[in-house]
Amino acid sequence: MKFLLRTLVFCILLGVLAGGAFYVWFTRPLELPAATVEFRVAQGSGLRAVARVLDQAGVPVQPDLLVLAARLLGKEGAIRAGTYGIERGITPEQLLDTLVQGKVLQLELRLVEGWTFRQWRAQMARQPGLELLAGQLSEAELMARLGLAGQAAEGMFFPDTYLVDKYSSDLELLARAAKAMQKHLEREWAARDPGLPYRNAYEALIMASIVEKETGVEADRPLVAGVFVNRLRQGMRLQTDPTVIYGLGERFDGNLRKVDLQTDTPHNTYTRVGLPPTPIAMPSLASLRAALHPARTNALYFVARGDGSSHFSASLDEHNQAVNRYQRRGR
Repeated sequence: MKFLLRTLVFCILLGVLAGGAFYVWFTRPLELPAATVEFRVAQGSGLRAVARVLDQAGVPVQPDLLVLAARLLGKEGAIRAGTYGIERGITPEQLLDTLVQGKVLQLELRLVEGWTFRQWRAQMARQPGLELLAGQLSEAELMARLGLAGQAAEGMFFPDTYLVDKYSSDLELLARAAKAMQKHLEREWAARDPGLPYRNAYEALIMASIVEKETGVEADRPLVAGVFVNRLRQGMRLQTDPTVIYGLGERFDGNLRKVDLQTDTPHNTYTRVGLPPTPIAMPSLASLRAALHPARTNALYFVARGDGSSHFSASLDEHNQAVNRYQRRGR
């Protein structure tokens, strides 16, 4: 009887000591080889695999204890793949929380409305911490990789500020932006005003890109769209400078000349009737809504006032007077 009691007491003491040692390990800061250690967790990795990655990075994590802690705390859920960063002072307890909650390192990247796809690609190429895959592909190859084979890239990506995992690829970012644009376009097209002169949602997207480039004033967007819709209905040329500039591409030097307006390209709306074949920029949601809900106006012309807003006119005579007032004064 005394032997059994002593054995029981010994086991209890051993358990207390083991529990104490485990608690000390669990709450004591890990010894990191640097102030910050970054490591990458592959898709489908478990805690043992993560421990091996950390060991290779010089972080002394005991896999068996880490797995035991996760089981005891009910935190054996899937670990999110991605890049993690841990700093000196972190404990195994905090490390476990970081892994289970998926607190991966992220980048913030703003894809600007009104920019062209070429400008977006250049911006992504300058972003530190983003894996560059899109830059190695032609536009046709890139769109095929995104499941949009045969589609022009321009206008097909939604401008927004995106949070992406550090060291993820630019293709992943573009896939998200393409999905977002498709979602917005489908929703807005379904709620469009009746009787618009667009054959499909893509033509509305083209119009939205023109509206985006023609004004930076929120209140003017529906009016600008209304002017262009009126011109389409009457068979007039849109005669919008941004389409000419887009058609010139890298040849545009910042100075739009009369000869440029007269030089025919597929996007030149001075030489061709109707919408250009593709969008000319990445339109914002505000411009998309303006294209699908244009203002009811009799205006056929507009001219910039010089403060970002525009003056709208129903007749050519009124328009010419506005041009003299706002653009030729002081010359």
